[in-house]
Amino acid sequence: MFIFVLNFCYILYMMRIPEQIRLKNLELLIVEAGTAAKLAERAGTNSSYISQVRRQMRTKKGTPRGIGDDLAEKLERGMDKQEGWMDTPHRDEWDESHIAGTEVNAHLGPDIRSLCPVISWVQAGEWMEIAEGYQPQYGQELLPCPVSCSNDSYVLRVRGISMEPKFHDGDLIFVDPHADAVHGKYVVVMIEDTAEATFKQLIVEEGHQYLKALNPEWPNRIIEVNQNARICGVVVFKGEMV
Repeated sequence: MFIFVLNFCYILYMMRIPEQIRLKNLELLIVEAGTAAKLAERAGTNSSYISQVRRQMRTKKGTPRGIGDDLAEKLERGMDKQEGWMDTPHRDEWDESHIAGTEVNAHLGPDIRSLCPVISWVQAGEWMEIAEGYQPQYGQELLPCPVSCSNDSYVLRVRGISMEPKFHDGDLIFVDPHADAVHGKYVVVMIEDTAEATFKQLIVEEGHQYLKALNPEWPNRIIEVNQNARICGVVVFKGEMV
């Protein structure tokens, strides 16, 4: 048993070696390009995702984000490196650039819990189907959320005035699809046969659920939730436009 555990640990250790090589080589490329954003532009990838990789932010499965083969190839092509360069130790260059351990575990700071993608209201309605394996595209916004939320959380821009005076047009709402939707919470809801999700306050009374618009001037402020409605997430944080 002891030998088996020792061998298993050794295998895990050996599996980690290529990851650490790629992470250190990523730092070399950032130095060569000038900044992580310039590197991302040359490689045709997302600078925010590179930032997540450098910080070893965890996926929904709890594993740290890494440099997959596709990203490694993009980085090599974008920086005119030969194939396999990302998997080759460049120890002299690491030493010159003072890349010893590579600070891949640097956290986002005490007030930032995670980075969430800004998506469309159409995507919100189908988010749980596309969230698995989702990677932001180049140029897509990833915003820091200062509260605890699941890895599947996302950001929407409020449209219209139905939720004034608390939520204004253009405000940002951080939505967690795994948070409990209880009475009084603000929720994103998808109604069957509609193209987009909507955003309202959830009211629960005598076993019935209702969606309420906060604007007192809004027509049909309260509608009942029926079997055709599906809650896509709960608002956990709001960022105001300034």
